[in-house]
This record gives sequence, C-alpha cells and structure tokens, in this order.
Amino acid sequence: METTNKKIDKAFIDKLFLLIPSGTVEMRDDRTKEVWLSEIDSFKLSKFLVTQELYEAITKENPSTFKGEKLPVETVSWIDAVNFCNELSESLAKDKCYTIDLATESITFNSKANGFRLPTEAEWQYACQAGTKEIRHGELSNIAWFKANSNNQTQAVGQKKPNEWGLYDMLGNVWEWCSDIYDESVYGSYRIFRGGGWCDQERSVMATNRRRSHPIKFKIDDLGFRIAQNK
Repeated sequence: METTNKKIDKAFIDKLFLLIPSGTVEMRDDRTKEVWLSEIDSFKLSKFLVTQELYEAITKENPSTFKGEKLPVETVSWIDAVNFCNELSESLAKDKCYTIDLATESITFNSKANGFRLPTEAEWQYACQAGTKEIRHGELSNIAWFKANSNNQTQAVGQKKPNEWGLYDMLGNVWEWCSDIYDESVYGSYRIFRGGGWCDQERSVMATNRRRSHPIKFKIDDLGFRIAQNK
C-alpha cells in the first residue's frame, strides 16, 4: 500500500477506490432463515481497510489496541466510523453523508451525498463475493488473516491475495462495520458488521456471516471498517 507521508489529499484518496459494477446479490439471515435478493447500483469501495495512518491523519486520534501505521484501525464503534467518514468528507470539501444527534442517538443518512460513507451490508457482500455466490475467493490461508495464521493480532493491510475485483482483506484481519441497522424490531439500533477477524476460526470467516452490535457502545480489537462512495 502506498504511504501518505502524513498528507491526505484528493489524489491519494481517489487511488484507494475501485469502481464496483452494478448487479444482484443473494442475502440470507441464519437466525430467521430468511433469504432475499438485493439490487446493487454501481458504487466505489476502498481497496483496503482504513488504516491507522489514515484514521489518525483525519481524526488526530488512534484508538487501536495493536499499534502500527499500516495496520487496520480497530477498537472503533460504528459512530466512530461514520464520524471519520464525515470528517474525511469535510476535509475534501464533499457533502457529509451523515447527520448525527448523539443526545437522541439519531442518525440521518443522505444517500445522495457525494461524500464518504460505510458500505451497505448488501454492497459489502456483493463486493466481497465479486459477483459470485462463493463464500470465499480462495484458500482461506491465502486470502485472509484469521485464528490459524494471524499471530493473535491484526496484520498490515494488503498482504493477502485480493479478490477478483482487487479488494484486499474483505475476509479476516478485522470485521467491518456496515451502514445498516440489523433488525430494529428486535435489536433496536444495532448495526451490522461483516467479514471475520484475526481471532476467528475458519468457520466464521466467510462472505455470508453476519454479526451486529450497539453503534455507540460496542468497540473491540477485531472490528474496523472500509469506506465507500457513490459513483
């Protein structure tokens, strides 16, 4: 991965993104046994997880448990991730995607904004599977950091084999926050995260596995994020 030399500019950010084509993805929930199709409009997604270097350049903070510029940022809540998206948008004179009221824990999302955001869950899975229905894009040890090969910590982004669309670490290393509420009627404001992390066994590291937790209170050392943008 290219270094930023502590300077974040539009050209550097533009290089991080790949254009994801439109298509359809089959989603499922193992808890409810529901299966559904989601239509995906073309969008842009970062090749890499957000690194500590990039996160600190924008927020002037580094909450990560495992420190290293090229390591993915982790120990971030969902609200930390969307605040980063807003701050990055502002720094590059783009429209913010999120309006946040912490007093009421109310978040409004502007789907038409040209700024940075988290991918939707369907976008994330579609990009991870690269237009296929496979749960992985190769032998797990070749494509992901997980319990068997991570040395019990995160690893620098971009070292494992990318998927067919050129996206790195979609599986393993750290779980990734997505924009969606999981099931408001049952779990309230809980948001979804996907992909598996460095401490997960092989059975948990696949494109279709879903987890969820509180958007403000929950943060852990195997949960980070990557960023998306409208086309």
